Amino acid sequence: MITTVERVRAAYTRVAQVDRPEVWIDLRPREEAEADAAAVDARAAAGERLPLVGTVFAVKGNIDVAGLPTTAGCPSYAYAPKADAPAVARLKAAGAVLLGTTNLDQFATGLVGTRSPYGAVRNAVDPAYVSGGSSSGSAVAVALGIADFALGTDTAGSGRVPAAFNGVVGLKPTFGLVPTEGVVPACASLDCVTVFARTLPDAERALSFMASPTGRELPPLEQRRPGPWRIAVPEPGHLGELDEGWAEAFEAAAARLAEAGAELRPLDLAPFTEASAMLYEGAFVAERYTAVGTFVDGHAGSADLDPTVAGIISKARDVPAHRLYADRAKLSALRARALGALGDADALLLPTTPGHPTLDEVAADPLGTNARLGRFTNSTNLFDMAAVAVPAGEVKGRPFGVMLIGRAFTDERLARVAGLLTAPPARLAVVGAHLSGQPLNGQLLALGSRLERTTTTAPAYRLYALDTVPPKPGLVRVREGGAAIEAEVWQLPAEGLGTLLSSLPRPMALGSVELADGSFVPGFLCEPEAIDGAREITTYGGWRAALRSIEDEDRAGRGAGIARTGVGRRSAGGGHVRDAC
Repeated sequence: MITTVERVRAAYTRVAQVDRPEVWIDLRPREEAEADAAAVDARAAAGERLPLVGTVFAVKGNIDVAGLPTTAGCPSYAYAPKADAPAVARLKAAGAVLLGTTNLDQFATGLVGTRSPYGAVRNAVDPAYVSGGSSSGSAVAVALGIADFALGTDTAGSGRVPAAFNGVVGLKPTFGLVPTEGVVPACASLDCVTVFARTLPDAERALSFMASPTGRELPPLEQRRPGPWRIAVPEPGHLGELDEGWAEAFEAAAARLAEAGAELRPLDLAPFTEASAMLYEGAFVAERYTAVGTFVDGHAGSADLDPTVAGIISKARDVPAHRLYADRAKLSALRARALGALGDADALLLPTTPGHPTLDEVAADPLGTNARLGRFTNSTNLFDMAAVAVPAGEVKGRPFGVMLIGRAFTDERLARVAGLLTAPPARLAVVGAHLSGQPLNGQLLALGSRLERTTTTAPAYRLYALDTVPPKPGLVRVREGGAAIEAEVWQLPAEGLGTLLSSLPRPMALGSVELADGSFVPGFLCEPEAIDGAREITTYGGWRAALRSIEDEDRAGRGAGIARTGVGRRSAGGGHVRDAC
């Protein structure tokens, strides 16, 4: 593992290599960052627990960082914050070192990444295309390998659109999960602090240190039935016009979820897109005037005010109060329709945007192009939902991204589903209680696993009936005298395998199981000492056959039944061996 000082030096070397000055508003002097890094390394060496030691991060320029001006993308608005925003302070406390503040669409108003006097932030992959906004600099800093993760904000999609355009992950948590103190608001009732990272685990890790109790009443814990993830997908034609190749890329992403075991179901997207149009076209835009309208009015014509942003905010001043109440009622009805359409689905899968414009296209039509980009993202915060945006391949050599949207406080569930798209599935061989139809198979289904095939092990194993609750066998590899044992191979999310392993008590263990075709797959084995006194059932050829045969013996009164009473060794003290294998 590299030291924090080494990581900081690598980051500044990368800054020089990519030569993208428009990414930054204030990049800290290298010697300051190195001094902080040296202090972190010293604290870690002294035994202090610093989970983010060795990492560097960047912060969107509308989030307070002590020692740097908060500009919100407007130099004349800048102020000197007295302290770090809580989200920033928590990351520093965990050992991460700050590189600086990043460029953004001014006052976090835009989805393009070009509305800034500090310059348009160019796309990390193709500089002729936009980077996406408003958290443009943060996403590009991560995509270019400068920062390990970066903070953005999201009101209309600013924590997701830049992720999609630059091929990184963007987490938009449930409203209030991360405190917004020390953030210049766009719409205070909707704003969320977000995270960009190159991988989903890195993004989740950073988010975990920023999150805190929200003070909101949590919804009742859903008793989710075991089974595949339930993913809502818009009906054909409901996505509207997409860029060339994007419909096919989206269909491929949906197909990957289905191949990973997800259950796809159609959804009427109309209430989502109707609400999206309301964010800027309706009365809710008035909250942007509440945030910075007085400043914008007082600096009309200023050279550092972006004219598009200033026009949006100034126009919002004249929204009548009665229209806001009417729009709130309309939004409530649309939200009820949207959540009704979602039903018991775990997530809604959408393209993050309908397309990816060039810098020239945005310059030619700044309002129309920006409005198109928010077609799928604008409604998320209006509906009080959580979202995660992840890469889903490429179209014409540029990143294509999708997002998963779910009800409030389903953040972790969305990440698990997104993991099906971002990581190859793990494989697991099972021979006992996790087989299809057996008592513990639901554990696999609940993790989003799917059956790949039924096969047998190589003829190198013996099978024993363990005295456990529920009954299960122990598989042991032997040098001679072994047999082929019926097995199933399941595909499951990589993190799902870790979940199973973390709850695996003795005498079970995860090892490598040789299959009939000579391949090796992770699978559940049994410690040899656990079979002392256990009944060997190898001759039955598998667990299910053993259960059937010995149940027949029970009915005939000729043997002891393992299905009802269990056969084999008792645990020390006479109790049953209880485990989750």
